[in-house]
Amino acid sequence: MAYMPRPIDTSKILLDEPIRQLTESLARHTHDVWAEQRLKDGWTWGARRNDARKEHPCLIDYDELPESEKQHDRNTAMETLRAIVALGFEITSRRSNTDAQ
Repeated sequence: MAYMPRPIDTSKILLDEPIRQLTESLARHTHDVWAEQRLKDGWTWGARRNDARKEHPCLIDYDELPESEKQHDRNTAMETLRAIVALGFEITSRRSNTDAQ
């Protein structure tokens, strides 16, 4: 039997600006969680990915990542936010408007 991905349909989900602004913070968090697990698993930085030697070029700070890698993390974050809304949940902030300034 072949695997058939069935992601939640988020094609009609529009996020308001405050929620979309979460994307970069979540993308950074996604990268940090991934990197933390890699490091725990014994991976180190390497100029090229080498699974046998557990080396990966993206074991660097988020700000130093190539734009393509940042975009991958942003896409993951954005799709997660859309899926939360598609599942019927609301995302709200506990900050007051004055806290955000």
